[in-house]
Amino acid sequence: MYAYELLESGCHYLIQEKENDPISLIKINMASDHCVYVSFFGMEEEIKWKRKSDLIFDIIELLSDDAVRAWESSYNNNAFNYEEDEE
Repeated sequence: MYAYELLESGCHYLIQEKENDPISLIKINMASDHCVYVSFFGMEEEIKWKRKSDLIFDIIELLSDDAVRAWESSYNNNAFNYEEDEE
């Protein structure tokens, strides 16, 4: 088991919060003395505070800058296409 306190601000990670949960892509936006402000990326971005002591089952990977750019390109393109389909 790991905790959010191990994750660095400004970095993207693939994690599994609980043992049987799907893999999640997160970004640590900032850290305070006791908490981190985290973006969770799924169909929509969800941003919430987590205690640094909150447990994470597995930190699978710290994404490289190249991987983040590739993901952002795909994620933003999919979001743009979704908005067009709504009209």
